[in-house]
Amino acid sequence: MSQTIAAPVHSELLIKKSRFIGCVQPVPDRATAQQIVAALWAEHPTATHVCWALMAGGQSAAVDDGEPSGTAGRPMLEVLRRQELEGVLATVVRYYGGVQLGAGGLVRAYTDSVAQALLGATKVTLQRMATLHCQVPYAMEGWLRRELEQAGATLLEVNHADMVSVGFSAPEPTMPTLVARLNEGGHGRVRWPDDGTGSD
Repeated sequence: MSQTIAAPVHSELLIKKSRFIGCVQPVPDRATAQQIVAALWAEHPTATHVCWALMAGGQSAAVDDGEPSGTAGRPMLEVLRRQELEGVLATVVRYYGGVQLGAGGLVRAYTDSVAQALLGATKVTLQRMATLHCQVPYAMEGWLRRELEQAGATLLEVNHADMVSVGFSAPEPTMPTLVARLNEGGHGRVRWPDDGTGSD
């Protein structure tokens, strides 16, 4: 099961006079990652490179930022992939120290910067959430709220019109059981406007 990390963690390596400042942190998407990279450039205007890798589903990225192709972003992404992390950005700010490391040396340096930071990271298991909407008569609102609370579901919205419309989310694996329980307990009076089946 995929994991993310709880908070940003940093590392710093000095290799043949080059300084590598690594960081791993939780991020939701590529746009946020790009903002963080831009902020790093503002913070380190004299750095030689700011390389980064993002593991975030379809928005994953690996950026060498001027280092020889495949020596920075990809190895960093590989570390995140091997540790089965999701929604995590790895960045490494490099200050060049005048000694060339060669392709193998660069791959090791960027890999180690990320791996080192991850040693101090607290990992958190990611739960896939599903969101559903249902409608019940006014008289059943209290019952529905209690059922959802008991099942550990999160109430997202409640609208009062002809009927009470309720939006809620719960961990994906528990949703079919919860829907079956609501259908049974509601004696056919729970309506699922999404698609009529009660599945998202």
